[in-house]
Amino acid sequence: QWQLVESGGGLVQPGGSLRLSCAASGFTLPYIAIGWFRQAPGKEREEVACTSNRGDDLKYADSVKGRFTISRDDAKNMVFLQMNSLKPEDTAVYYCAASARYTDEAVCLTNHYDYWGQGTQVTVSS
Repeated sequence: QWQLVESGGGLVQPGGSLRLSCAASGFTLPYIAIGWFRQAPGKEREEVACTSNRGDDLKYADSVKGRFTISRDDAKNMVFLQMNSLKPEDTAVYYCAASARYTDEAVCLTNHYDYWGQGTQVTVSS
């Protein structure tokens, strides 16, 4: 059974950094597309950053470009989201997601992903 477990969320001041982790089990990461998404209260779930199945194509939401970095360690079955220069508007529950559907390019659409973690809360506030 595919399972994704996020960790690393918390409370951070504006301008601070956090590193989110996503541990995958029940499947191995090579050739699996991975995405990070977030959902703020009262808003729809939105894309943050995604990788292609081979991990060689990355896509970022405009709102996080230059501040967030997605990475993956296939040997450890882990995916990461490094978040720098955090802003209050980054406050949300962050989810990692996986898709076995193969594409050459990263796809950052929620309906492309079939497996989701439970989410980790990130709060940016002074």
